[in-house]
Amino acid sequence: MSLRLHFYGAARTVTGSCFLLETDAARVLVDCGMFQGSKTERELNYQHFPFRPAGVSALCLTHAHIDHSGLVPKLVKAGFDGPIYATSGTTDLASIMLPDSGYIQEMEVEQLNRRNSRRGLERVSPIYTEEDAVASLSHFRPVPYGQWQNVAPGFRARYWNAGHLLGSASIEMEVSSDGSEKPVRFLFSGDIGPDHKLLQPDPDGPRDLDYVILESTYGDTDRDGTTIQRRRRMLRDEVRAAMRPSGALLIPSFAVERTQELLVDLMELMEAGELPDIPVFIDSPLASKATAVFKRHAGELKNGSDLIQALESRWVRFTESVEQSKAIDRIHSFHIIIAASGMCEAGRIRHHLKSWLWRDEATVLFVGFQAQGTLGRILQEGASKVRIHGEEIQVRARMRTLDLYSGHADGPELKAWLSDRLPVRRGIFLVHGEDPALKALQSSLAGLEHAPGAVIPEIDDVYDLAGETAARIERGGQRLPASSTGRRDWHNDYAELLLDIDNAIAAAADRKSKGVVIRRIRDALKEPDRA
Repeated sequence: MSLRLHFYGAARTVTGSCFLLETDAARVLVDCGMFQGSKTERELNYQHFPFRPAGVSALCLTHAHIDHSGLVPKLVKAGFDGPIYATSGTTDLASIMLPDSGYIQEMEVEQLNRRNSRRGLERVSPIYTEEDAVASLSHFRPVPYGQWQNVAPGFRARYWNAGHLLGSASIEMEVSSDGSEKPVRFLFSGDIGPDHKLLQPDPDGPRDLDYVILESTYGDTDRDGTTIQRRRRMLRDEVRAAMRPSGALLIPSFAVERTQELLVDLMELMEAGELPDIPVFIDSPLASKATAVFKRHAGELKNGSDLIQALESRWVRFTESVEQSKAIDRIHSFHIIIAASGMCEAGRIRHHLKSWLWRDEATVLFVGFQAQGTLGRILQEGASKVRIHGEEIQVRARMRTLDLYSGHADGPELKAWLSDRLPVRRGIFLVHGEDPALKALQSSLAGLEHAPGAVIPEIDDVYDLAGETAARIERGGQRLPASSTGRRDWHNDYAELLLDIDNAIAAAADRKSKGVVIRRIRDALKEPDRA
């Protein structure tokens, strides 16, 4: 039987999850996610797919996060006409997240085209529109956990709860050319949740596999001793430290699950008297819609009743309109703003950062992963100035990080999860991670019995899986070289250079000194490149 595995995304980078299993009879895609992070990576979203969408038999989604599902509308628009298999939770979340993604792209492109027109540059088009996203939803086929589904000729799949997000799944897949031969058994981990999640159960999965494709987001991290109680204590301490009479605590947060967990913890702390009553603004239309989905699925969640109770608190305020969002700026007492996007790359959080970063009575608390090259990562690493919407902003606000809200298992938890899946006979592929995390997890797994050494593929690598072990038959790296993944790119360096130039000119003592600085810069630009 001919059997190949293509790595079209989330290889040596965290985003853009997309894997294609191919036989002579069918081609099944697992995830079709959007690239996030640096502009170099995000530009891949605008390119043609490296495969023929019309030739894909089916798509199996692990969960609804945009880095796993965000290019589904583009896939359908490009000719894919097959079924999309996903749990009911994923289907419901995708029905709001994908149209929201299309809407955001339309709005951002509209703003960009206004700037391009002023600069005499060409107009650009969104990757897809809200209408395209709505059209793609008709392809979704909800499936339950734990039941085999025939998804394509020679392919059947079974979904296991991954403990990461409402509806999240690890996908077990069996592939065979006919009923007479033993199938090849795969497990695509999706995103694996940590041991202590407020709303999700511990991740589950099958044993005795041929191949495992394993996420590695926090493969180099050990959150020893994490509990919900410890997390709440640390959140309490961060809020107390942030409190200023006329200040604000800004929390960039994923609209789905992270926001809902934060709400429960904040309301529990207020109810227990460990925090005073503080207005909490959820400034994200998507978070409002996602919360409605969570309420419908409350019976499937751990602590679902606690979530319902938190949502009914008079201190929780959801904003819908732009006018309501702007009105938050007129509040003169301490308050908390939770807004998307979690990496500060889009959404209303950028407007709030623009309003608050220059004030020393503000605190920004990061509660999720910040990919290299994102505004969130740049702030987290201590930038003194940033550019938002083309405007230079001085950073005086405090930057804090609380990584105990991560929806991802840490290194020891990933190793324990894989240990429960053993034996794995033929291959382990590590994906969905930056280089330090990938290499740390690879080293950690090296001592496991009944498991082969883990391989770290690159984007567009192709492996032949027909033999007893995986063999790479095509090397990727043309679309996105490994040297460009998971790190800052020239766009980040350019933005930093502009800030450095502004600083140098501002620091010059007088007009003559400023002119000297400008002449030196011009002279440097005239010199031949010595690199």
